[in-house]
Amino acid sequence: MQVPRSQKPDPFLESVSTYFDKAGPYTGFSPGLLYQVKCCAGVYRMRFPVKQDDGEIAVVEAFRAEHSHHRLPTKGGIRFSPFVTMDETIALAALMTYKCAIVDVPFGGAKGGVRIDPTTCSEGFRERVTRRYTAELIKKNFIGPAVDVPAPDYGTGEQEMGWIADTFKALNPEQLHSYACVTGKPLSIHGIPGRREATGLGVYFGVCEALDQAEDMKKLGLATGVANKRVIVQGLGNVGYHTARFFQERGRAIITGIAEREGGIFNPDGLDVVSVFNHRQGHGSILDFPGAKNVPSSLELLEEDCDILVPAALENQITQDNASRIKAKIIAEAANGPVTSSAEEILLANGKFIIPDVFLNAGGVTVSYFEWLKNLSHVSFDRMVKRYAEDSNERMMSAVEELTGKSFPEDLRHTTAQGPSEFDLVVHALDQSMISGYRNVHREWKNHCLPDLRTAAFSFAIQKVAKTYLDLGIFP
Repeated sequence: MQVPRSQKPDPFLESVSTYFDKAGPYTGFSPGLLYQVKCCAGVYRMRFPVKQDDGEIAVVEAFRAEHSHHRLPTKGGIRFSPFVTMDETIALAALMTYKCAIVDVPFGGAKGGVRIDPTTCSEGFRERVTRRYTAELIKKNFIGPAVDVPAPDYGTGEQEMGWIADTFKALNPEQLHSYACVTGKPLSIHGIPGRREATGLGVYFGVCEALDQAEDMKKLGLATGVANKRVIVQGLGNVGYHTARFFQERGRAIITGIAEREGGIFNPDGLDVVSVFNHRQGHGSILDFPGAKNVPSSLELLEEDCDILVPAALENQITQDNASRIKAKIIAEAANGPVTSSAEEILLANGKFIIPDVFLNAGGVTVSYFEWLKNLSHVSFDRMVKRYAEDSNERMMSAVEELTGKSFPEDLRHTTAQGPSEFDLVVHALDQSMISGYRNVHREWKNHCLPDLRTAAFSFAIQKVAKTYLDLGIFP
């Protein structure tokens, strides 16, 4: 019997479930424990009225999924999109559980979705929706510094997180840590430097670590390192823009293609990322960028020749329909679920190397963790160490000058003595987190002869989560 359309399994959720089921048997845990790790702990589906600008009432549908309570609070972004579904929200929450485990961030996974189009509605309507959504979450205890901590995702940003923080604080006036109820906030209301670019920078750090594995790169016919690698990035939103920019500026890679919803542009000699971004801001499109060839669709650009393909937009971009035409040697999943499970089989069979989303885009939640800690402690990280570090550096330089009889040039002395800013501390901690996460996954892959890196990532994450349940005494 044909399944009714409304009951067909969501392809994204189906892919996440397939990846889990593929990795589960390698862990050696019982089916019951594996099911506990896999299943979603709770989903809140809501509908609420919001007044539109013309005075009419719109009924908005929204979701919040808390996938795992093995560690609290749960953590995950809020997505504003007309295509949000409950199954998609559950799939994203599950990925959050696993990526937190991989980068050793002590949260359970969660995700939120609100079914509106943020590109067509007014700022006033978005604010009313955001505040009402927050009130609904508070009513059901689905938000709080020790309960569930949202963050930005597709279609949301610092402004929405500021509205959430303000609403939570207004409705919980005696809450000491109210600003820790959400991360990704503006700096003026206790955000943290580096959170805006965290996911893209984390993608860059993760790919750098992967490219440093000489044996893996030799099999692909690539040299180690990022420099001069040809990179195509799909998506010029927050994640895609910062990913492309860091590849170009820090890694000296060649960004040959950039895609957005209106299509793509390609130049084998390279594109200047900041210039492309400014062009889109001024013209409303990346198309017709000087010196670049227009590509009719975003998906078509994915098939251009390059070394590294970075899907940084939405899920289900590489499917069994176009997987065989992907020429990139490395697919670096900056978005959640850009490759379907059926497409992955084709890519792996064709010798492609996939750096999975469940690890690679964990930079956002890592820096969100730092912001949450800052909000709980009520002090910036650099305030406690900056002056001490500067004094220590001064003493070290003075000792060197005394031993050598030579003085440091004034400009060198100034830069060497300077203590770390909060941004510096965040960036270095993120780098270390991504390096450690990749090495753990890579070790799991090689030591246990697992079929691919994604299976290794899921296996490692499942073991971390399951071990917590065992240590809590929930399972014998």
